Amino acid sequence: MFDIGFSELLIVAIVALVVLGPERLPKATRFVGLWVRRARAQWHSVKDELERELEAEELKRGFQDAKDAISDTERRIRDSGTEVEREFDAIRQSVKDDPDGNRVEADGGDDTAKSGDAADALPAMEDEQESSHGAKQDSQPEGESDEPRNV
Repeated sequence: MFDIGFSELLIVAIVALVVLGPERLPKATRFVGLWVRRARAQWHSVKDELERELEAEELKRGFQDAKDAISDTERRIRDSGTEVEREFDAIRQSVKDDPDGNRVEADGGDDTAKSGDAADALPAMEDEQESSHGAKQDSQPEGESDEPRNV
């Protein structure tokens, strides 16, 4: 802290011995030691109090950040709820306008033919997979495999 070395302390001790004398030197060193201990205790007390204040301030800041995040999330939820309600109302209105469900696609194409072709192709693929899976099971007896066994 003060960068006082052994040689400086030795010089201070010799000067104190010459100035105070051998009778008063032990009493003076006890007095200096007492003041040094008090100063250290005071320093540690101030340091601990500052650390507690900083921690309390950090907790307050974290609490405020969490509170802001919660209010932001709440605002977003309300906005998305309002948007969903608007979309639902639009869908409800479109159903009321055309109750039969005869809606014309915007691209003008006939999507029913495309979806029908895809629906027909899907069962055919499933049938092929099942037949190939069944043939594989029938070709090998249970418990046997193509891999050689090490005995």
